[in-house]
Amino acid sequence: MRIIIKSEPQMTLDCLGIEDIKINPRCRDEITQLLLGLQHLFVNLETRKSIFKILEKVPQKNINNGRPGMEIWQILVLALLRVNCNFDWDKLHNLANNHNEIRQMMGLNPWSDGAEKKFSLQTIRDNVALLNVEIINEINLVAINAGHKLEKKKGEEKLQGKCDSFVVETNIHYPTDTNLLFDAMRKVLNLMNSLCVLLGINGTRKYAKNIKNLKKLLQKNQNIKRSTSKDPVKRAKRKVEIQKGYEKYLKLSRKLLDQTKEIISEINESNRIDELVLIKLEEIKKYILHAERQMDQIYRRCIKGEKIESKEKVYSLFEDYTEWISKGKAGVPVEFGLRVCIIEDQFGFILHHRIMGKETDSKITVQIIKDVLKKFPELNGCSFDRGFWSKENFEELLKLLEKVILPKKGKRNKEEKKREHSEEFIVLRHQHSAVESAINALENHGLDVVRDRGIVNFKKYTALSVLGRNCQKLGTIIQAKQLKKLKRVEQKQEVFKKAA
Repeated sequence: MRIIIKSEPQMTLDCLGIEDIKINPRCRDEITQLLLGLQHLFVNLETRKSIFKILEKVPQKNINNGRPGMEIWQILVLALLRVNCNFDWDKLHNLANNHNEIRQMMGLNPWSDGAEKKFSLQTIRDNVALLNVEIINEINLVAINAGHKLEKKKGEEKLQGKCDSFVVETNIHYPTDTNLLFDAMRKVLNLMNSLCVLLGINGTRKYAKNIKNLKKLLQKNQNIKRSTSKDPVKRAKRKVEIQKGYEKYLKLSRKLLDQTKEIISEINESNRIDELVLIKLEEIKKYILHAERQMDQIYRRCIKGEKIESKEKVYSLFEDYTEWISKGKAGVPVEFGLRVCIIEDQFGFILHHRIMGKETDSKITVQIIKDVLKKFPELNGCSFDRGFWSKENFEELLKLLEKVILPKKGKRNKEEKKREHSEEFIVLRHQHSAVESAINALENHGLDVVRDRGIVNFKKYTALSVLGRNCQKLGTIIQAKQLKKLKRVEQKQEVFKKAA
């Protein structure tokens, strides 16, 4: 069975334990802060037992069959490093094999057999993929509780939350009807060619040239500028040129789709369809449907001049959960991704996050507070911005929390003005803007763009980013305490020097 970490709990005399790793508190790099947070979680016996119990849920494999894989603690360390520091796989691979402090945190001691152990790039990618959202969220809860023990001056101190949402972008190009059609046609032609090679059919020898011709027409259409002339004759002439370009693009796409359908018919009529061929055919048919939808929309919009409703549009063929989001920010007219709502406490820890698929702020206000209260019943109050307002939300929140800082949209009556001009409301309302710092920190530590593919990986990447941020916050608290201690020692040394 896969083990958590070889160095736990028994250490040999020549080994350096994780609790003995010397991390320089004067270093302000994010790696240092994250490692300090991880070290604290490992050193505390109660916290370590809780985390290791959770890590036992990671899928187990028999290490006697095939590649031995990695210890689960090592997987967690590398997963957090990758997201929190916004590394690509190649940089993570390099650091996992060459960075001394990271390797020590992984339990690879420089004076034992671990010094020679190296990981391949594929091993790291395969093993990091084993973590799931449920495991990450459970570890996050342990990390937050560890942070609260360090920060809370009183054991029963109430939590004050700050709630806001932001857009986490997916890794897609800017979607237009024409380049989405090209994406679909490219996939159809590539998949059809691989299937023909598998079956020994000579029907797609020119597939690469066909893709090249499609791309030329796409680029030509993209480079045609609409006329800015006030002369109606010139404007009409340019409009005709644009329509002819789109017609050529659609004509070639239709021709190639018809050829593909003919080959599919020949394959269906033969007796060579097995399970693998059937799977490939289903995938090809899926992209054919995408292509036909985009051709229809291009014809209606560019040739007939119709307006396409947003519910008919798709913004990515590969990340089909992507939404068009316009939050009215200056300089950012539109973003492509999903909204994520977070709740941060007064200590800087992110208590909860929620991915909002086709949801707006006002729709999830009450539910997200209920979710947080299940984990942290000591939550006493929470502040929101106007986007979360509705009369029903405010009334429900008053039943759940003692302090509700929720500004009203639109006009306010006398009672509402009195509530929003109270001293407590103003103080907590001014403190609410601190949540923007947490959002900015998340975006700077992995959540600007999710580079992993698929909605499952999107959720996992987001959860890892939140966990990484909380571990880094834990590390900054420990770092500040260590720096204070160092400063006191240096001051004492100065006093002794002067006395001498």
